[in-house]
Amino acid sequence: MKLNKVFLAAGMFAVALTSCTDLDVAPSSQYTEDPSKNSGVDPMIVVEAKMADVYFHMSGTLGRRYMEAQGLSSDEFTCLAFDGGYYDDGTYAHQALHSSVATDASLDWYSEVTSGITKANTILEELGSGASVQMTAPARAMRAYFTWVLMDSFGDTPILEKVPAEGEVVARSPRKEVAEWIEKELTEIIPSLTEDVTANTYGKPTKWMAKALLAKLYINWAVYTAASVDQYDAATAANPKLDDCIAACNDIISSGKFNLGSVDYLHKFSYDNGSQIEDFIYAVPYDALTLQGMQYGRPRSFKQLKNLMPNVYGSTDKFTQSTGGNIVVTPEFAKLFCLEGDIRNLSILRGDIYNRDPKTLKPTTEPFMYNGKQVHFTEDIKLIKEDNTIDVGNDDNAIQQGCHSIKWFMTPADYNNGRNQSNDVPIFRYADILLMKAEALARLGQSGAMELFNQIRTYAGAPLIAAEPTLQEIYDERGREFFDENWRRNDMIRFGHFEDEFFPHYKKYDFANFDKRHRIFPVEQEMLDLNPGWEQNPGY
Repeated sequence: MKLNKVFLAAGMFAVALTSCTDLDVAPSSQYTEDPSKNSGVDPMIVVEAKMADVYFHMSGTLGRRYMEAQGLSSDEFTCLAFDGGYYDDGTYAHQALHSSVATDASLDWYSEVTSGITKANTILEELGSGASVQMTAPARAMRAYFTWVLMDSFGDTPILEKVPAEGEVVARSPRKEVAEWIEKELTEIIPSLTEDVTANTYGKPTKWMAKALLAKLYINWAVYTAASVDQYDAATAANPKLDDCIAACNDIISSGKFNLGSVDYLHKFSYDNGSQIEDFIYAVPYDALTLQGMQYGRPRSFKQLKNLMPNVYGSTDKFTQSTGGNIVVTPEFAKLFCLEGDIRNLSILRGDIYNRDPKTLKPTTEPFMYNGKQVHFTEDIKLIKEDNTIDVGNDDNAIQQGCHSIKWFMTPADYNNGRNQSNDVPIFRYADILLMKAEALARLGQSGAMELFNQIRTYAGAPLIAAEPTLQEIYDERGREFFDENWRRNDMIRFGHFEDEFFPHYKKYDFANFDKRHRIFPVEQEMLDLNPGWEQNPGY
C-alpha cells in the first residue's frame, strides 16, 4: 500500500470543514461555516479543501462497476459463470451480450456520477458569482469530466450548471448539445487551470487534463454529434474536429511535461504506481487502506487463489480474501498480444502459468501450481451449454478457461483489506495523446503518424513499422496499449467494430442483441423513477 500525504492532508482538511458529505442533505448544510470568511485562510486552500471530495468522487464507480460495463461490453473481456456461480442475475452477461437492462448492478452508477456534478455545483454556488475563474476552474473541469462520462456511456444527459431546486424538473439534453457544452466549458477554463505537474497536482484537474479530455472529445466528435447513436457510420462519417484534436495533442506534447516514462509498461499499473509515472496526465489515486474502491484484481485473478502458496503473484503471504476469476480475456482479443519482444504480452496470463516476481512483475521459472498440476489458461472457452449464462462448469478444467489479465498486479498486503488495491487508475495518458494524434493524422491523410506510432513500439520493445500506419493498425495498437483501461468500448464504436462478432458464441444466443442502438447503455432504473419525464434510451 502507499500513502499519498498530499491527498490525506487535503482530505483531513475537508473533513474539518464539513459536517456531512451525504448528498441527501441540503447543500447549504454541508459546511458548518464558510471558511472563505476567515481572513487568515488562503482562499485557494479553502477551494482545495472543498474540492477533495469531488476529486475522489469517481473512485468507487471507476474501481468496479464502470470497469465492468466498459470492459465486458467490449471485445476485451467476457464473463464466465461456474455452474451458476457468478451469474449474479445476469449483470455481467448482459453487458457481454449487449443486452443490458436498467436494473443491472454493473450500470448502477448514473446517479453516482450525477451526484459528483452536484458536489461540484454546490462548491461553485458557495464560491459565488464574484469568484475568479481561477477559483472555479477546478470544479468546472470535474463537472465537465463527469458530464462527459455520462454522455459517452448514456447519450443524452442533463447539462447541470447549478444545483436543481427541490421539485425542479431536470431535462436530458441531446448528446450533440452536451458535447458542444463540454467543449465550451473546457475552452473557457483551460487558461485558468494550473500548468504544474507535481505530486500536489496529481489526481486533480490541470490544464493538461482538460486538454486531454478536449482531445478525446474531438477524436469522437462524429460519434457524439451523429443524428442518433445508431446513425454513426465509421466508414462515412466526417469529423470536422480532427485538426482541433491535433492542436490539443500538440499543446500537451510541446509542454514537455510528460513522456512515455522511465519505468517499464508493467510497472505503470502496479501496486506502487503514482505521481512518479510521467505517462499519467490524469489518474484516480487509490490506497487499499485510505482511498479504497479499486477492485480490478478480484474478478481477474485465478478463482482458487485464496490461501494458495506459492502463487502467481509471487507473494510470501497468502491471499486470505476470495477471488472470482469470472472476467477473462476473449479468445480473439488475446491474439492481439503476439508481437515479438512486446512487454505488453505479459499483461495477460495464458498457457502454462509461472509465478511472477513481485518486484520485476515478470514470470519466474517457478510453475504456478493448483491441485498438484501447473495452471494452464486456455485461449479458447468451452461452455457446458449454449445459453445466456456463459457457463463453463466448475471443475479444475473449467476454472482455467480463458486468459486472465494481470495488468493490475496486486499484493496480499493490499488485497486482504476488503479486496482493495493500491493501483492508481490512469484516465488520460501521454501514450493516448500520441496515438490520438496519429489517428487524426491518418484520418486526414497526412503524414507523421508513423513516428508517433513507433514511439509507442520503441518503449514497448515491439517491432517498428516502416510505413504510415493504417487505421486498422492504429486500432489494434490501441487495443494492446490501452488494454484493460476502460477505453476499448469507446474505440470500438469510433472505429466501427462495436457490432463485430468478437466472441463467436454470442450471436447464437437469443438474448444477445448487437443492435446499433446499444452503443450506449440503458439509464439505470433509479434515475427513471426519480425523473418521470425521462424516457429510456431507444432499443431498451
